Amino acid sequence: MSNNNTIAGWVLAGGIAALGFSIVSGKYFHAGKHERPEVMGFVIEGVEASGGGADAGPSIETLLQTADAAAGEKVFAKCAACHTINQGGANGIGPNLYGSMGKPHGHVAGFAYSDALKSIAGNWDWAGMNAWLTSPRKYAEGTKMTFAGLGKAEDRANLMVYLNEQGSNLPLPAAPVVEAPAEEAAEAEAGADAEAVEAVEADTAAAAE
Repeated sequence: MSNNNTIAGWVLAGGIAALGFSIVSGKYFHAGKHERPEVMGFVIEGVEASGGGADAGPSIETLLQTADAAAGEKVFAKCAACHTINQGGANGIGPNLYGSMGKPHGHVAGFAYSDALKSIAGNWDWAGMNAWLTSPRKYAEGTKMTFAGLGKAEDRANLMVYLNEQGSNLPLPAAPVVEAPAEEAAEAEAGADAEAVEAVEADTAAAAE
């Protein structure tokens, strides 16, 4: 009986020793290694997650009212590698842009416009030029224009005003009408009602006399 207890004791002690060795060796071989995080990836400061509801900001029509042609000339420096804008200037990789606002798409004689651009009806108006400067490829799918576009609406507004001063002089589009807040409208309505009541009271008093 005592022999059996002794054997059982040695087996139990061996099992405990093996478990302890396993734990110690595991910690030793994983020392200095990073554990796999529960959530993969990391956050980059200053970069918004996709799908975020960013404010669209003022409309292009609003921005055009205060746009700066001098600032637009600086933005045009990004275009100067391919375009001239002086009157009678030569075509480069892109057509000369003098007097282009208000003209039909593909209006410069002798320049080999892409079929994608020539197929767009109408003239270069404010809305069309804004869409083109935002993304030429989206405006005319298949265009030969390789410029990615201007992401800032302020840059597009300034550039369009500068382009317009170079031989076009289109009138600016009307600024959007800003509706009065509901509280102001309610106050105006209450004031009109009060004036109407005062007018009725005055008429009644005059009739009584």
